[in-house]
Amino acid sequence: MNDASTRDLKGKHKRFLRAMGSGIDPIIQIGKGALAPNVIKQIDDALEARELIKIRVLNNCAEEIDRIAERVASATDAHLIQLIGHVILLYRPSKTKPQIELPN
Repeated sequence: MNDASTRDLKGKHKRFLRAMGSGIDPIIQIGKGALAPNVIKQIDDALEARELIKIRVLNNCAEEIDRIAERVASATDAHLIQLIGHVILLYRPSKTKPQIELPN
């Protein structure tokens, strides 16, 4: 098992995770309420359960998408894998039951 939480992800790991992420749908939406504590908690719980998640930022959100992506990644101790348009792809290995095995 690779522990990505203690080191930076390499290019091949990000490519692998982007490929995995292409098949999943966004499970959390961020709107005009931006990053309320309950939204951060939902994202944190989703990362623990799934490890790789997509987040959609709605058009009515006042904050810049880049800033939101950085804030979410730092608040949840996750890796920002990809940011395309209004969709953020985050990865964080689960502390209790790791599911994604990164390539060597």
